[in-house]
Amino acid sequence: MKTQKKIKRVLLITVAIILTAVLTTGIIGYILFSDMLSAAGSVRELEDGLWYMEYEGDYGFEDFLEKGGASSERDMALYLISFMSGGFWEGDPEERSLDFGCSALTTETDEGTIMGRNFDWEGNDSSVMIIHTKPENGYESYSTTWLDFLGFGDGFKPESFAEKYMAMAAVYVPLDGINEKGLCVADLLAGDSDTTNQQTEKVDLTTTSAIRLLLDKASDVDEAVELLKNYDMHSSIGTSHHLAISDARGKSVVVEYIDDVMVVTETKAVTNHYLSEGEKYGTGNEESHNRFDKLLTLEPNIKSCEGMKDCMKDASYEGETQWSIVYNLDTKTLDFYFHRDYENSHHFTLN
Repeated sequence: MKTQKKIKRVLLITVAIILTAVLTTGIIGYILFSDMLSAAGSVRELEDGLWYMEYEGDYGFEDFLEKGGASSERDMALYLISFMSGGFWEGDPEERSLDFGCSALTTETDEGTIMGRNFDWEGNDSSVMIIHTKPENGYESYSTTWLDFLGFGDGFKPESFAEKYMAMAAVYVPLDGINEKGLCVADLLAGDSDTTNQQTEKVDLTTTSAIRLLLDKASDVDEAVELLKNYDMHSSIGTSHHLAISDARGKSVVVEYIDDVMVVTETKAVTNHYLSEGEKYGTGNEESHNRFDKLLTLEPNIKSCEGMKDCMKDASYEGETQWSIVYNLDTKTLDFYFHRDYENSHHFTLN
């Protein structure tokens, strides 16, 4: 809790510095922070615990990569504090550890290629944000994150303007998303606590910043895989991860890291055990295997987005599934279902 309060205090100081800079430098200050101020102003609550943000313009990701990226959440937070304050403030944040389980499935249907995704976490008191980004040098996308991931304290809600400004850090921690080319990416735990920590001379990425990279820069699965080969991967939140990646052509893979080596395996379904051939194949709990088998059993009968929604509902858990999303990779649309309310969706379309 002390760590979370420290991070929040540092970012609140950052916001105060920014607002002071804008007030004292007038138009120059506004130009410097205009994209960020507009993004903060766009933050709104769609329903209790579900937030939405629009970010059009420069959110510093190109600069982040040029400066070497980050090998940990702490390093990424240091960069964000500097970027969001225009370089006027340097903080000293720390990291936190979390745990979650998920499901993902991709299939061809009468309505096009569809990907479904559940994000599972015990409890219903956390806040979620849907993020619509239009970067200057990248693809437009929608992504989703769990705001507790930002480390501002359990139950953080971007209600004040300062908190809305802080919430812009969510751009760097997407847990799933789709871009304008129909590329979908989802983060899932892989099945054990082994962390990835590649150590070469390449630019560093955490799991979540890797998702931002793919959404901004990759048009299909092949491009996504080639991009990842150019970076050193480092596990977020101190555990193992694998990425489910699908595209509008119907190709779907899981990217895993075995002893710091990237392995790509074609698969329609991904849950929380390893799928790559080798000594780790199948490592994960029985419940993950059961969900995986259920998804593959249901997959042949899915003919529409509605059918995928029903599949995600069957694979969901009361009190654990925080959100479900059905992506249509051909029409570039998504339907977001919050807290297992499968009768009501938030529908979004990429321009």
